[in-house]
Amino acid sequence: MRLHRSIQALLTSGVTLAATVGLAVVGGSAAHAATPLPSHVFAPYFEAWTGTGPAALAAQSGDKYLTMAFIQTATKGTCTPYWNGDTGLPIAGSSFGSDIAKIRAGGGDVIPSFGGYTADNTGTEVADGCTDVNAVAAAYESVITTYDASRIDLDVEDNSLTDTAGIDRRNKAIKLVEDWAAANGRSVQFSYTLPTTTSGLAASGLDVLKNAVSNNARIDVVNQMTFDYYDGATHNMATDAESASTGLYGQLAKLYPAKSAAQLWGSIGITEMVGIDDYGAAETFSTADATAITNWATGKGVNTLSFWALQRDNGGCVGTAGSDSCSGISQGAWDFSHIMAPFSNGGGPVGNDFSLSDSPAAGSVSPGAGATATVGTAVTAGTAQNVSLTVSGAPAGVTATVSPASVTAGGSATLSISTTAATAPGSYPLTVTGSAASGTHSATYTLTVTGSGGGGSGLVNGGLETGSLSPWTCQSGGAVVSTPVHSGAYAMQAAATAAQTGECDQTVTLKPNTAYTLTGWVQGSYAFLGVSGGASASTWTSASSWTKLSVPFTTDATGSVSVYLHGWYSQGNVYGDDFSIA
Repeated sequence: MRLHRSIQALLTSGVTLAATVGLAVVGGSAAHAATPLPSHVFAPYFEAWTGTGPAALAAQSGDKYLTMAFIQTATKGTCTPYWNGDTGLPIAGSSFGSDIAKIRAGGGDVIPSFGGYTADNTGTEVADGCTDVNAVAAAYESVITTYDASRIDLDVEDNSLTDTAGIDRRNKAIKLVEDWAAANGRSVQFSYTLPTTTSGLAASGLDVLKNAVSNNARIDVVNQMTFDYYDGATHNMATDAESASTGLYGQLAKLYPAKSAAQLWGSIGITEMVGIDDYGAAETFSTADATAITNWATGKGVNTLSFWALQRDNGGCVGTAGSDSCSGISQGAWDFSHIMAPFSNGGGPVGNDFSLSDSPAAGSVSPGAGATATVGTAVTAGTAQNVSLTVSGAPAGVTATVSPASVTAGGSATLSISTTAATAPGSYPLTVTGSAASGTHSATYTLTVTGSGGGGSGLVNGGLETGSLSPWTCQSGGAVVSTPVHSGAYAMQAAATAAQTGECDQTVTLKPNTAYTLTGWVQGSYAFLGVSGGASASTWTSASSWTKLSVPFTTDATGSVSVYLHGWYSQGNVYGDDFSIA
């Protein structure tokens, strides 16, 4: 996918997969034939470099199937595959093994994906950089046997689309693996994920398939990236996905004239980018688009539905294009997953569902004042149903209510918030939850209380135990992680890359002209903790274990400071936990 622009964090190793579920090890013979995927499967992409666990997000979102992105080599010209090209994440049970076992125990599965934008641009896509066809095939086989995979996805874009030698090696390797799988009693599918136009694959993508035909390599699914058209037009994303798929159907009919209409539709995949994609607001995929394309794909008998990416399925950054961690549109957490997941039930009808949003999504008041917001609902699938509304997360000195307490999907209610004169300043995430027969959705309203108030520290969610970043904001790749943590269940990850320090920060309002000390526990190379704005002070450390840092500072006449954690350019991720101001 185009969004994968950097190789980021290490994920914590799990237990050995072979020990957990009895799988063959790399280089071993097939332990047993993997369970095939459903003939109609929804499998959103999971960004494996973000430091979050796939099993946890699968459980939270309700998505049983995931496409795991990406696998590539560590350096150009080598043949050994790693997750994200990171030598700390080998193709082994220690890398994601326990997560995959948990997903399978819940009735789901994963699709490992090779390639991606970064690999295709750096020569670390295995078939581009490794010139030995047998070694490329061995790389695919290692993933299949280690994780008992029943499908391998090959994300081919950008430079890989014009590397004719790499294209030929890749398809020859596919053929070798398919012969190996047949000899070992395995059923293994291969899918190509390719860029598309609104009328079907461009010539470069079609050439990949033509080369596969010439090499007798069976391609089971052709998955189109129905976004990032970069054509200067404003798009109806659902309509254009239908048009692109219809065009692909015609192209496949010419490539595979012996296939029936059902077989052709059954070899097509559609992948959207939820919310605002890299191109910008002219390409915005909405929850209504998700409903439309899910119903259309069900009717056509399409094989695969997906989106980029699971970590984006939330409304935490309204107006932002192409983020790694949010959709850029107003939505509830997992709205797109809830709409599209029923596609995996064999292509059956999509049930009733709704979305929930706050407008505005944030407000600022002085102690003793109040604020209101509109809680909007919309039908995203099926018919309207009754939605019960509640609000939680109000701290001491804050009262929050929703009226009316229930609406019919499509209706709205009012969120009313009041504070007292003693309410401590700070930013407070309030969670509005809608419950209906189809399930629940939520949206966050961030209340900021200004001024010196009751003299509190103002720092909110210092231990990250809400499980979300709010009210912290981070550069791309910043996330709440479950490991490593200093205490509790969660900590914060700041993703430093060659292009950014990964800064995460939170603005707090304290007493003016007053001395304070910021403390926090940090881990990683060049981990900086400090304040800026109404005071300026910082310290740093490089440590492989948790280290406590203290930053004394004195506020100015405004009392407002920005607390921050960041790493340093190209030095890798840093982690922080248990922040406090006293």
